[in-house]
Amino acid sequence: MKRLIFRYLSIFILSFYSLYLDAQVNPKNRQVVLQGFWWDYWNSNFPNGWSNYLTELAPRLKELGVDAIWIPPNIKNTGTNSVGYAPFDHYDLGDKFQKNSVKTRMGDKDELLRMIAVMKANGIDVIQDIVLNHVTGAGSASGGGGQDVSAMDDGATNKYKNFRYVSYSSPASNETSANYLSRMGRFSKNWQNFYPNNSNACCNNDINSPFWGPDISYESNAFGLSGNATYNPVQGTDYMRSGMRNWLIWYKKQAGWDGVRIDAVKHFPAYATEDFLWNLQNNAVWASGTDSMFAVGEWVGTSSELDAWDNAVQNRAGTFDFGLRFALSDIISGNGNYNLGTISSAQQLNRQRTVPFVNNHDTYRPTLDASGNYTGWNTSSQIGNQIEPNDPRASVTYAIALSVDGSPEIFFEDLFNIGYLSNRFSHHPANSAELPTHSDMENLLWCHQNLHFKDGAYFVRWQAADAFVVERQSKALIAVNDHFTLWQNLVGVQTSFSDGTVLTDYSGANGTATRTVYGGGKVDISIPPCNGSALSGRKGYAVWAPQGISTNYSRSSNLVTQEWEMEDDLGDNSPGSLQQGGRLPNNSRDCRVVGRVFSDTIAPIVIELFPSVPANSITIEILDKDCQIIDTVAAAGVQTFSVAGSYSGWYTIRIRNTNSNNLGQKCWVKTTYKAPQVVQTNAIKNKCACSSSAGIEELNPLELLIYPNPVVDDLFVTLPELLSGTTSTYMISNMLGEKIKTGTIDPGNSEMKISVTDLNPGTYLLQLSSGFYTRFVKM
Repeated sequence: MKRLIFRYLSIFILSFYSLYLDAQVNPKNRQVVLQGFWWDYWNSNFPNGWSNYLTELAPRLKELGVDAIWIPPNIKNTGTNSVGYAPFDHYDLGDKFQKNSVKTRMGDKDELLRMIAVMKANGIDVIQDIVLNHVTGAGSASGGGGQDVSAMDDGATNKYKNFRYVSYSSPASNETSANYLSRMGRFSKNWQNFYPNNSNACCNNDINSPFWGPDISYESNAFGLSGNATYNPVQGTDYMRSGMRNWLIWYKKQAGWDGVRIDAVKHFPAYATEDFLWNLQNNAVWASGTDSMFAVGEWVGTSSELDAWDNAVQNRAGTFDFGLRFALSDIISGNGNYNLGTISSAQQLNRQRTVPFVNNHDTYRPTLDASGNYTGWNTSSQIGNQIEPNDPRASVTYAIALSVDGSPEIFFEDLFNIGYLSNRFSHHPANSAELPTHSDMENLLWCHQNLHFKDGAYFVRWQAADAFVVERQSKALIAVNDHFTLWQNLVGVQTSFSDGTVLTDYSGANGTATRTVYGGGKVDISIPPCNGSALSGRKGYAVWAPQGISTNYSRSSNLVTQEWEMEDDLGDNSPGSLQQGGRLPNNSRDCRVVGRVFSDTIAPIVIELFPSVPANSITIEILDKDCQIIDTVAAAGVQTFSVAGSYSGWYTIRIRNTNSNNLGQKCWVKTTYKAPQVVQTNAIKNKCACSSSAGIEELNPLELLIYPNPVVDDLFVTLPELLSGTTSTYMISNMLGEKIKTGTIDPGNSEMKISVTDLNPGTYLLQLSSGFYTRFVKM
């Protein structure tokens, strides 16, 4: 069908240029974000272990040029059958035993933290999906204790609004109502925290209706006591808003992610979202993301509604551009009859943090056979029409999404081909033969990154029914054609390139053909049709840019920092849990497992400890993969401790009171380390759990403790009790075994002091001997 071609007027070019300038306020507004999952994601090689799946996929994402990965919610849900959007316990990242499992759909907490560390080692930011509008699953694994008969009814949840959580001080010994209602985990919730409550009505708008569970009431007066819980702490003003704010700051510090995707933002107040984002960006201490932190909200609506929400949250987050997405869907359904000349008006106006996209897990819900192949579409649960990767015009939509302003999101199933290979649930992510890419998508991603689209201003250079051309100023021309069989040959396309510049098509559709810029920046270009008849099989797009450009885009490998808060209302000491968390106990040297890191040998593991009672000495222990202590340090106050690992793998961090007469205390342990880029996730992980006080002396009768370590002036040595009344000798040697210093310890002393002011800075071995007893410790 013959269609009219017309040039884009300069007045519109100038307006788009001004929008580009606004969009560049935030440097994150150019990242390519991969959605790292599909709806109901699963792989039988990684059962309840999607973190491990992504860990093994990470090196391929780096090679492809992915900037950031959006990961699903990973707090404990109602069960591992949930994909993350049915949140139960905000402070359980897969370390507590509740809801009949330690793991979430993502795996356990250790595996989650490792995945984030490996992504950062590969130069990939992690975007955490968070759910802020509801919680669900009140009650024990059997539902016991979840219902509060005194609650006001929302008509949907049958008054199941008692939320109580296991913790280090209150593990789940059974699943009865009595046990559940006595659990003292952090951020318990009562019926007044949800709609309806005595001050706030229910169910007459998007914000106060229980679409997916008890719907959170963020009003300052939404607080009160449970009608039947044993553990029933007093709540105060702004309980839910303060509690969620504190959780998000804890979450960012603990996990080390870089940005957020916020689910269903129209279902809770924008003022609450702005509060949470400001604090994540500016009030998370060392973990503050700054105002440029990546943040995007999911608001399904018109472009004007998206712009209004962006403004309401003070542009601390952008939105997925559903207005543009609906237009891209129309290109598919138009079957060649869509007017491409109108596409530029579809994008939202507020583009400071906009996220153009083609598909996500809400717009793409295929029905599957047993092998995971497409059999149809679950249109009742997906938003709008799907854009299938094999549709002849799908590449047109992605070329547009990657060319316009914003931080484009790529859906997992659009980059990776899992729709018809009969191995959706059984492939190995590191194997490109088992998990191949869609060629056009891989090429467009390469072009976006290596031709540096977002370093050039945005100009619309051609608008016609079957042809649309965007220039990223002096970087590339991205040209699309939605006709199925006819090439579009455009003459005299205006560009910013200087005359004489030789352009080539990096899509490969035009082979090795080149075009030379002439006449004050004009160039003639060709765009292939959508039937795949072009060279390289490209469908409906070409990318013209100066010849001679090769792969040049890479992101540096990064360290990760993660912080554990050691308190009794966090963690779990149940034998079925990871047995991590808890404050140091009173008058006891019982240890507490902080957590684990998966470190490479390239950089040391740096550990910082921040006690709440600085006067009391705390001992830090580093254990290897076999639970053997490989290094230790003891000191009062803030400590910084560096350990060089001898292998790539798991290391466990534990702490204990240095002296048994110390009062207990809360403390924070922060680690900075570098994970390896390539990891086989089947490495054995031991718990290295702590013993109870009843058995600690039996298990450690010969323990030799020193502090502070590192030491500058005086080293203190605490002797094992079995040496009481004996004469002991010590020797300090260097790491070559050469004797440096010796001395004697008189009988009856339980502690000795050794001056080291005469030693040069370095690492030494302290040997203590008495009869049959000989022990070494590094200092």
